[in-house]
Amino acid sequence: MEAIRLFKSLNRDQRNTFVACFLGWALDAFDFFLLTFVIVPMAHDFGTSVADLSYAITITLAMRPVGAFIFGLLGDRFGRRIPLMIDIIFYSLMELLTAFSPNYTVLLIFRALYGVGMGGEWGLGASLAMETLPTQARGLFSGILQQGYMFGYLFAAAVYGIVYPIFGWRALFVVGALPAVLVIYIRAKVPESPAWLRQGLAENFWSTVGDILKRHWLLFIYVILLMTAFNAMSHGTQDMYQTFLGEQRGLSVKEKSVVGIIYAVGAICGGILVGYLSQRFGRRRLIIITVMCSIILIPAWVFAPELVMLIAGGFLMQFTVQGVWGIVPVHLNELSPGEVRGTFPGLAYQLGNLFAANTAVIEARLAEHFRVSGGHPDYAKGLALFTLVTAVALIIIAAIGPEKRGKEF
Repeated sequence: MEAIRLFKSLNRDQRNTFVACFLGWALDAFDFFLLTFVIVPMAHDFGTSVADLSYAITITLAMRPVGAFIFGLLGDRFGRRIPLMIDIIFYSLMELLTAFSPNYTVLLIFRALYGVGMGGEWGLGASLAMETLPTQARGLFSGILQQGYMFGYLFAAAVYGIVYPIFGWRALFVVGALPAVLVIYIRAKVPESPAWLRQGLAENFWSTVGDILKRHWLLFIYVILLMTAFNAMSHGTQDMYQTFLGEQRGLSVKEKSVVGIIYAVGAICGGILVGYLSQRFGRRRLIIITVMCSIILIPAWVFAPELVMLIAGGFLMQFTVQGVWGIVPVHLNELSPGEVRGTFPGLAYQLGNLFAANTAVIEARLAEHFRVSGGHPDYAKGLALFTLVTAVALIIIAAIGPEKRGKEF
């Protein structure tokens, strides 16, 4: 009832802005996750190993800070809205070009450029949404906004199950060009951030940015460490999980798609609930409690002997992992200095992605190290060990950091 009340309290501009930012992030995630479903057939077509093809994920994550920096500065200098539209068109084009990659090298180039676009979207969308929404609604809508990521995963799982068996992996990336249509909606319905308009342009923009970084460098380093742990845990529970289901548990394409849809629903529910509760009980407290729950769930998530228990473990694991991510948009925007809110949260987030970019490769190498009977990679142990270490790190970093819940923009 409280969620319904908060949604009804939004005016037309606030609703349109939130819907656009949510869809921008959801479709961005959709484009990213398409590749994670088809690592094995793509590796086969390009004559590489699964571990080598995983570098296509790594290079996307590694280039996201570049996009966050470029588009974030554009957002702080010229407003959130126009740079957001440019960014969406750019990453949609790179996704389309991925479908026509003639070889492994060209694939990596297109995924790197796609990473630039993906990195720019989150910071612009999150700052535009959080600056437009009323303060008391931020927790709930932060959770919903961030779960655009899992709505994208859900969309990717569904499209994979429908398109791939008939048309192959290249057709998936053609469908991935759809986000460009969103620009029409933003152009017609979404106004500029009221906080940015009130703030106006600094007389010397670059001098202002430099001064802010000098004063807040320690906070910036802390947020980067926080987001490194967040990203490592998130990608550690997602990027190689479909490979684990297919290669180690022997699930078919249809079964993997259904399982992906189920745990994506869990992630969406968790993100909305935890984001909402953080408005009442605090950002850091909810981060610590939720991550502790994810540690408890590791055995059911990858070691469950029965498929039903494995599915339940996947649902609950993503409920907690993406649940805690529901706090990220509001927490980073509240910690950010107002003059660089277009750059600071997005750049910190994407630098965390950079430092966590080797997640899929590390897990693949761990799986190859452990091995199961018959000499096949033990993805279960690789995923479990990596997730345990990153979860403990996230708890420690969150516990020692600051919080500015309810900060006025």
